[in-house]
Parts: sequence; structure tokens; C-alpha cells
Amino acid sequence: MKARKIRKTRKKVVALSGALVVLGVVGTATAFGDGAGDRQRVEVHEGRVTVPVTGGHTTVDTASLAVRAQADDGRGWQLSAPAADGLGPAGKVSVHGSEATWRYPSTGFTVTAAARDGRLAVSVRSDRDATLNWPVTGVDPATREMQIPRGEGLSVRVADRWWNSPKAGLAGSEAGLSDGLTMPFWGTSLAGRHGSSYIAESDIGSTLTFASTGGRLRTEARHTFSAREDTGDYKMTFALTDGSPVAAARDYRAWLLNHGGITTLRAKIAANPAVGRLVGAFHAYTWGQARTAEGVRRLRDLGIDRMWLGYDADGSPMDAKAVALAERSGYLVGPYDSWANAQDPGSADTPVSKWPSPVWPDACVRDADGKPVTGFGGRGCYVSSEALRRAEPSKHYLADRTREMTANGADSYFLDVDAAGELFTDRSPAHPMTQARDRRNRLERMAGLSGDRKLVLGSESAGSWANGVVSFSHGSGTPVTDGLWALERDRATWGGYAPAGAPGVYFKPVHLPDDIAKAMYDPRYRVPLYQTVLHDSVISTERWELSWSKLPDQSRTRALLAMLYNVPLNLVLDQSELDRHGEQIAALQRYFEPLHQAAATLPMTDFRRLTPDSLVQRTTFGDGALTMTANFSTATHDGLPGGCVDAVLKGGKARRMCPPGL
Repeated sequence: MKARKIRKTRKKVVALSGALVVLGVVGTATAFGDGAGDRQRVEVHEGRVTVPVTGGHTTVDTASLAVRAQADDGRGWQLSAPAADGLGPAGKVSVHGSEATWRYPSTGFTVTAAARDGRLAVSVRSDRDATLNWPVTGVDPATREMQIPRGEGLSVRVADRWWNSPKAGLAGSEAGLSDGLTMPFWGTSLAGRHGSSYIAESDIGSTLTFASTGGRLRTEARHTFSAREDTGDYKMTFALTDGSPVAAARDYRAWLLNHGGITTLRAKIAANPAVGRLVGAFHAYTWGQARTAEGVRRLRDLGIDRMWLGYDADGSPMDAKAVALAERSGYLVGPYDSWANAQDPGSADTPVSKWPSPVWPDACVRDADGKPVTGFGGRGCYVSSEALRRAEPSKHYLADRTREMTANGADSYFLDVDAAGELFTDRSPAHPMTQARDRRNRLERMAGLSGDRKLVLGSESAGSWANGVVSFSHGSGTPVTDGLWALERDRATWGGYAPAGAPGVYFKPVHLPDDIAKAMYDPRYRVPLYQTVLHDSVISTERWELSWSKLPDQSRTRALLAMLYNVPLNLVLDQSELDRHGEQIAALQRYFEPLHQAAATLPMTDFRRLTPDSLVQRTTFGDGALTMTANFSTATHDGLPGGCVDAVLKGGKARRMCPPGL
């Protein structure tokens, strides 16, 4: 929409503390934040709101919500194209302190732009149910790369032909900002050490769509304003960065720290010393003999003195003898559990879906028609966290479940799904729930496990919002592409749930199709976004069905990535797996343990690509306590052979590992 053309009149107006200035869209205003001086000055001129940010300033076009940036060195670029929706004519701009506010009367949106913590903060409020497709990013012709926190993280060239093609599975896809990505931000890089960071403070009700236009990737965020869902406010922040592939992650970490949103591993260990046993440990789900005391002794005989051992909910948990020996050996032991699914107890296909009556079907999430929402994989129903919360004081479903699952002495717990951000609206009159209420319920019950119960808690693909209540996350290390889900459903190729002692779904080796392998594991596109934000808070691994030996073609690359990022491998173990790969696993764990002990509780402070092809990469932790260099190529670089990784502890010499392929 074009701005209204009005007479160009100049009037000097200054808003001091507490004063409110109202101008037309073509007026001029200057505002000073309380005590912030020029650093917080907001200017309004001819329908444009200029907001200072660290490293330059930003300008919002009130007619369209297009946003431009200009760095202190004079470089300018588009932070967002105009909103994809028709906004209607913009009303008058009000300046109060360090904020400028205006309204679109015909569509019901009220927008506030402000300078906050060196960023442009934009909030949109709607007085009716509506959607807004904005910001639209990556549109500036100078944009070279886009960073996406899919799993651990990707950074892709926006003009890359393959990433723009259907084979990559990115263009045309959509990710929820509360569940589809591990963290609600994304970034862009331009040539010449410039870039942008985008943080969706209002992640619930927001999605990010990836599109290809003219052979170039771009993104379009969409927020759904709903009175029923209490998503009437939409908040975005924009920041200028140095264009590093992890710059947006650094910005998001700074935002989290400023909002009290990171609980460190050191704090978790101080509250529960058992958390410290995660340091230096690989993770493994166990089967058959590996669940027994004999299996634990075999791990010890291999020289493995740190391990997290889990077991599936298949009715054959580790017994008390095996658990006791594991804990004496310095290991952690935890059951798999899920509070997200309920099935008819008479036909349930897993023990964790059997609940005391009347959880099935009274506690099912209900849709707008009052029907139960079908559970994962078409099984049973999703259980309402609100129904369980309301029942807990008198029924003790969760307390009883936890007590039963840890009766063998287990000191850890894996609670599937709860931290992944899969949130539900429950329309049941008996236990109504918004997605925001669902998330609060999940946080409260996870806090009960890791806090009151002192269990070392993990969950699936933990979103950044859950870092305060979990200590480890299985799955946040994997940048899953949709093609993987289709492959896993092909039981002939992927393997099924038989035999009971070593199901093919976990143990059968699979050769990934080239496009899936490229989208997930090509090191040229992998960047440690999750580690940049949360390395010193949550210990992250790959998904449990993607154990290290499951994908033999990627085994060397995955081992190098794990060492480079200072994160453990996730394994699946039985007797035959230890027969085939036990010595290799032990060698990898022994290399990893001292490095993790040195850096697990430190932030990742630097990531660099050292070669033009991005196949040699370096990470730094803390103030140089640990530096890792990995060479994913086949050629030697600066003395480091291809397929090898060097670790340097502060003041020490390089320690090299060249992991074998499987």
C-alpha cells in the first residue's frame, strides 16, 4: 500500500520522559529512552520509523512493514520485504519514550517498533482473529546464506541449485517455530561481514515457510492471532550481525541470557551431582544381554567408564542388580517413558500407553467436534497434559508411573516428546487447554522429575525453552529432512520391530539415499547453532533410531561432527553390536571423555570454516579451554589428514583421532 500523500510540514518535537507525541505518518519526531540518551532515539519521518540498533540503524516503512538496515560503515540491505498481506492504510504514529506505535484501522493491527538491547523490537497486536505473513526475509540480492536451527543447524547458500530443488525438501516446507525448529530464530549472511538475526519471541502460533523464488531461497514467517489461543500478540526482534554462520545463534544466546533463559550444566550439577555423570559419557539404548549385569561388566572390560544407558518400554527393564552395578561403575541408567499417548488397555501395543481407568478415554485431547485427537502413528489418542495436571493431586498418575519406572533404582529418566514442543489445543469442557497452557504443564512436570525427584532428565529434541528442566536431549543433534520419515516407514528397507531382542528398526544398517544424506550430513551445510546457544546447558545427541552404526556410510562424518561439537554419540547396544564394534566404540569414548570433561560446562565461543569448500572446520570452547579442528575432506590441510580431528586443550599439544568407517 502506498502512504498517504500529505503536505510536507516540519515541526520539531522531542519526547522526554513520560511525554507522548502523536504525529501524522509524514511528521518528524525524535524520542529519547529514559536515561538512554541518543542510543535509544527513535525518529519518525515521512512514514518511516528509524530505530537505532547495535552496529547501525533500521528503518520500518509504516505503509508496508518493509524493514531496511544500514550498518555504521554505510552498507545497507533489506531485512524484510513488505508484509505479504494487505495491511490497509497506516494511521498516525505515536512516539512514547523509545517506542513508536501506529495502527492499521481496516485490518485491526497495532504495531510498536522500539530499540531494545541493541535490537529492533517489533510487536504486532490484533483486535480480531487474523493471520500476518511477515517478516519476509532473505529477499535482498546480497543475501548469500541462510541459517536454520533444524536440529543442530544448517547454513545453506540461498542460490544453491540443489537446495532450491524438490530433492532437498526445503523449498515449499513449513516449520513451526515452537516445534518444527529447535530454537525460534533464523539468520542470514551477506558478503562483507554483514548479516541479520531474527528472533520470534512469540513462537506459539508462528511458523516459518521456506520458498524458492527465481532460484533463490527466502523465508516467510506467519503468525496466527487467536483470542481462543491467547496469541493476540506477535513479537519479533531484528539484529545486525557480522555475517558469521553462527552469528544469529550468538544473538539468540545473548537474548536468552538477557531474559534469564539459560540454566547451565554447572547449576544443574550443583543442584543434583548425578548430572555430572553425563560429562564424558556416550549414550546408548540397550537390548538383550546389554541390559544385564553381564552386559555392564563387558562395557567396563572394554575400558568404558562413563555411559548413559537407557532401555525401551518393552516390559523387560534393567533389573536392580544391573542398575546397581552400572551406577557403581559411574554410569547413569534411565527408562524410556512417554506421557503423551493413551490406548485401550486391552489392546495397547506398548506398556507406556496403558493408564489406569479412566485416563483412556477421558483424558484424551479433544478437537473442536469433541472427538479424541488420534495419537502418534494412528495409535490411541494424545493425552491432555491439562487432564493429567488436574487429576494428579488425587489420582497420582504421574507420581505412580515415575515410582514404578524407577523401582529398579534408575537415577535418570527419558521422557519422550515433552520437551519437543509438540503442543495441543484441548477443546474438552472437562480440561480445556491452550498450547501455551500445554507448554507450562510440560515444563512443570519435567521440573518435578529433574528437581523434586532428582532424576537426570532427558527428552526428545529439546527446544531451547526447555533447557531449564532437562540435562540431555536425544534428537536435537539431527537436522531431519521429511524424506527420512518416509524412509523409516519402509520397513523392508529400514527394518521392523523384530526380533524382540534386537529389532531391525534399530540394528539393521541402512544406506541413505544421496539426497537425504546430503540434506542431513553433508558437512558443508552443517553449522553448530544449537551448541552455540546451549552447549553449556543441554547435552545434545542424535536421534535414538539413528544410532552410530545404523548409517555406516555416514559413520566417520558423524564421529567427526560429534568430536568437533563436543557432544556424545548415541548408540544402540546388544551383544552382537559389541562383538562387531565394541573396540571402536570404546576407542571413540576414551578420546571423547577428557575433551568433554574439559568443555562440557563451557559455552561454544567460536566456529569457523577454514577452507573455501567448508570441509575443514574449527570450534572453540570457553576462553580457549578446548579447540577442535575437523577435516571432512580427503586431502591434508595444514598437517591434518582428511577424515581426522585434532583436539587441543589449553596449553597442551594436539590429540588426533582418525575414526574408522564402518
